[in-house]
Amino acid sequence: MDSKAQTFNSYWSGQVPFIANFALQQLRLWVSTNPWFTGQDYHAWFDLPRATLDTLQSDYQQQWAELGQRVLSGQPFSFQDRRFASDNWSQPLYGSLAAFYLLNAGFLLKLLEHLPIETRKPRQRLLYLVEQAIAAGAPSNCLASNPDALQRVVETGGSSLLTGLLHLASDLQEGKMRQCDRDAFQVGVDLANTPGEVVFENELFQLIQYYPQAQTGYRRPVFIVPPSINKFYILDLRPDNSMVGHLLQQGHPVFLMSWRNFDQAHAGTTWDDLIDTGIVKALQVTREISGEQRPHCVGFCIGGTLLSTALAVLAARGDREIASVSLLTTFLDYLDTGPIDIFVDEQLVAYRERTIGGSNGPIGLFKGEDMGNTFSLLRPNDLWWNYNVDKYLKGQKPNALDLLFWNNDSTNLPGPMYCWYLRHTYLQNDLKSGELECCGVKLDLRAIDAPAYILATHDDHIVPWRSAYASTQLLSGPTRFVLGASGHIAGVINPPAREKRHYWTQEQITSDPDVWFDNARQQPGSWWNDWFAWLADQSAEREPAMQQMGNAQYPPLEPAPGRYVMQ
Repeated sequence: MDSKAQTFNSYWSGQVPFIANFALQQLRLWVSTNPWFTGQDYHAWFDLPRATLDTLQSDYQQQWAELGQRVLSGQPFSFQDRRFASDNWSQPLYGSLAAFYLLNAGFLLKLLEHLPIETRKPRQRLLYLVEQAIAAGAPSNCLASNPDALQRVVETGGSSLLTGLLHLASDLQEGKMRQCDRDAFQVGVDLANTPGEVVFENELFQLIQYYPQAQTGYRRPVFIVPPSINKFYILDLRPDNSMVGHLLQQGHPVFLMSWRNFDQAHAGTTWDDLIDTGIVKALQVTREISGEQRPHCVGFCIGGTLLSTALAVLAARGDREIASVSLLTTFLDYLDTGPIDIFVDEQLVAYRERTIGGSNGPIGLFKGEDMGNTFSLLRPNDLWWNYNVDKYLKGQKPNALDLLFWNNDSTNLPGPMYCWYLRHTYLQNDLKSGELECCGVKLDLRAIDAPAYILATHDDHIVPWRSAYASTQLLSGPTRFVLGASGHIAGVINPPAREKRHYWTQEQITSDPDVWFDNARQQPGSWWNDWFAWLADQSAEREPAMQQMGNAQYPPLEPAPGRYVMQ
């Protein structure tokens, strides 16, 4: 080691204990002032053994010395982290900023791993807060320390700064950080343009019946319940990746619910309303128009939770007439709710019940923008700060991606419905109990005894795949479980023609999801092909496709995608 490096190492070796102790004290102060940790005995969390501190400090000192030597010798930097991947970050000044940032970020996370926090939720919450602080503190987030943004200022003669300010003003006005420009697509033109007719509507939803796209088809329709959190066209994006379109090409008649974007006039809507006035009514109309008593029922995300609730309610009333049920990335057993669990506790739910749920207080709405921003911050480097850098610092338009456009097209939820959902799923997990009352009957998911197709996705951070697998233990009919690659949205919307990703199958359903996975076979391509084959097995013979939309009682009201999706 040369004399400069030795001097550098000698100086900083005396500072490392200070840095470690300072970090511990800051974490302690953070916890003591955060209401998330009120009532927790957190003092013991920060009493680390001296040997542990010595090891952490020694590793930090060694990496610091190596980094200092690189800086003093003028060596270029190279990073795997895509925030610092451009050649501009290889320069000594900016490269050292990025390297020191990554070193300290890694040190904080290692320190956090060693804290003796025995309870899972406090540990998750502290980790979340630290990760948010680390993500926000990246040098790439500041104009003065981001060489890529500074280069763009020079290249554009400063116009990138003006464009970035305009992007920021627009997002502030909307109350959300857009990941796709609102003029990138037009619903009903570029997206959700599969031909069909709205054949029924009430104050909660419109029911869309689609025109057939095959000469022959199955008599049994596919009845789809999309999420009420976002708009239905995640299942009908563009023709090449429209699940609705692919089902029609396979010969399945399709009926799909389009939930309204709830406003203050409908803020008092309850969970029971969405079940009875919503799904039960939509299923009744689907049966009457199609002439088939036993449709295939499909639910995606919370749409699957709502659908399962409705089917259990109907079963309690003596109606079990469905051909099959398909649940796509759906919770029925909320045993592990992933990162979102850090936000949910009795204090939060009670607060929502008082402020928007009508529990001895006002009735209001849970804003879609709030939910969208929350989900984005669960992955801050992928769904938040990267867009801040590109849009605000560099003045660039985000990519026109249909999935992100849909993701920004959020909807509001009625306060009473949202609060009931929070309490009985995320907080108490008693939807599966068999004792919960809904629509005047006891809710027993085991009464759903039709053949079931359950899809989870391996990297889903909203519905962790093992929690989706738990549905196999709650439904009574023969069950097929399939695990797709990727995450909550991209893993579901995966048309076969793109030949992307893969999925796992295994015929034997066990009580342990990891045993299932250990014995599963990886299949190439899209899980859609597996599902289409399974649906065909549950369907009757094909016949000439029915061209008529609606019937005498339910005539077409307007072309798809209808008015509600435009709200």
